[in-house]
Amino acid sequence: MLNKKIILGITGSIAAYKAAILVRILIKKGAEVQILMTKSGKKFITPVTLSTLTNKPVVSEFFTSNNGKWNSHVDLGLWADIMLVAPATASTIGKMANGIADNILITTYLSMRSSVFIAPAMDLNMFKHPTTQSNLDKLKSYGNHIITPTIGYLASSLEGKGRMEEPDVIVKILEDFLKKKHN
Repeated sequence: MLNKKIILGITGSIAAYKAAILVRILIKKGAEVQILMTKSGKKFITPVTLSTLTNKPVVSEFFTSNNGKWNSHVDLGLWADIMLVAPATASTIGKMANGIADNILITTYLSMRSSVFIAPAMDLNMFKHPTTQSNLDKLKSYGNHIITPTIGYLASSLEGKGRMEEPDVIVKILEDFLKKKHN
């Protein structure tokens, strides 16, 4: 992953804590990581933590409140070699599938010219709901890569499929993709 530019989109899921581990692994492998967060993502892990790990400011708004700087979703989409949304909530998946461009993460997704990977994280019934499955199918049909969630204990205390894949497995999936792409 040396010299790859990766946008990591973080949404409002308890699995957001795994993003810090994911960032560390990506950076150790030589990636440059830019974090995009939804408003609810910031409730689960702080931008300060992620900014410290990436040495870059976290982008969560179109404008920087203290100086009016515009964060261009188009520039971000052109900059990245890969976009990874992990964790991806049912809400964000629905917005991505249907082009609801109401935050910087979705507008950047719609501006991407490179591959997009989506790692769902949600309760088992939300994951298996026909709406979620339809949205995932739609995203796959657009050429996105879905990193299937695993079966395990969930924040709801239930056990089932919906747990975001582990960071080391996600990085391996990205590495395998990049190897295939360059062969």
